[in-house]
Amino acid sequence: MIWETLLLAFRAIRRNVLRSSLTILGIVIGVAAVITMVTLGGGATAQVKVEISSLGSNMLSVRPGQWFRGPGGIRTAADDFDIEDAKAIRREVFGLEAVAPTASKVAQAIYGNKNWSTSVIGVTNDYLKVRDLSLLTGREFTEGELRSGKTVCMIGTTVQKEIFGDQPPLGERIRLNRLSCQVIGILESKGQSSFGQDQDDLILIPLRAFQRRIQGDTDIKAIYVSALDGVSTTAVKEEIEKLMRIRRRILPGQDDDFNVFDMQEIVGAMTSTTRVLTALLGAVAAVSLLVGGIGIMNIMLVSVSERTREIGIRLAIGALEREVLLQFLIEAVVLSSFGGLFGIILGLVAAGVGARMLGVPFILNPSIITVSFLFSAAVGVVFGFFPARQAARLDPIEALRHE
Repeated sequence: MIWETLLLAFRAIRRNVLRSSLTILGIVIGVAAVITMVTLGGGATAQVKVEISSLGSNMLSVRPGQWFRGPGGIRTAADDFDIEDAKAIRREVFGLEAVAPTASKVAQAIYGNKNWSTSVIGVTNDYLKVRDLSLLTGREFTEGELRSGKTVCMIGTTVQKEIFGDQPPLGERIRLNRLSCQVIGILESKGQSSFGQDQDDLILIPLRAFQRRIQGDTDIKAIYVSALDGVSTTAVKEEIEKLMRIRRRILPGQDDDFNVFDMQEIVGAMTSTTRVLTALLGAVAAVSLLVGGIGIMNIMLVSVSERTREIGIRLAIGALEREVLLQFLIEAVVLSSFGGLFGIILGLVAAGVGARMLGVPFILNPSIITVSFLFSAAVGVVFGFFPARQAARLDPIEALRHE
């Protein structure tokens, strides 16, 4: 019974191939759009996680002033930190791998007739651990260089390319405004962050040299902290906040004049945001499925009108109402299922091309493919039921009189 009904459905579809193809176009576009949006959204979410994690594993940053959300990211003014604040965090907060006090400034890097505006950061070697940086070639600062504030530096690959080109930079001296420093290392490339920042466009020099020769004071602009594996960054954040409130003499009830940013919280917030956007895009794309369902219903109503005499003959020779209902219902489901299959193929191709163009990983989600196909079949059932019921309820005598 079911097999014969399926054969009848395929014959009816084959008789009007062009009309059937146009009928399922809405389903094809809807399924393809849902799969494309959800797949690209999943890839973007994974990319955000990787890129934010590349800023430093288990990292927290402590900065003076309070940041308030809104246009421009407003920050209240507050006194900068000093080196003793960084030492106190290292000494009194449990579970830390590294603590890196830093100060930074944009400066002009000059070598020969080449110059490049870049970020110059005064650091200790702990900065490499906290930010998960490694050397492509060369070496780190020695303890003597850090203590004495010797003018040596490590450069990122963007700086190397812009001012040295193909020339080996190790041992060469570059000028940072009026300061001359020797290149002792080249950092491995980290590429662009999810915030659009080039992570390779930087020069690292000893913190004491930066304070003496570039900044002109001993202020610390930010303290980066890395927690040990297995240690909760939330607990570390709370301990740092308690300690800094004591050191900065903030009374109970007063607002903090500093901020502690936990990268794990930022990862969670951005991941949630991309997931919500993906869900919204998927929901918008799913509207096409409803439009396609309406198209199927319209065509099935036309089909019932065209085949009224055929229905009358079937009913007259003993076909039951449920059999006629099943016939037209199966036709609608077959149409929408074909649309779902073609939509899946088109969606996967579009997602693959889009992932390559956007530079995000292609992450196949079998569940969304299954849901899309089942939803397309359900569209056939829902929107095909009314025309099928109308066909099944035809009066055999009136149907046979139909011209």
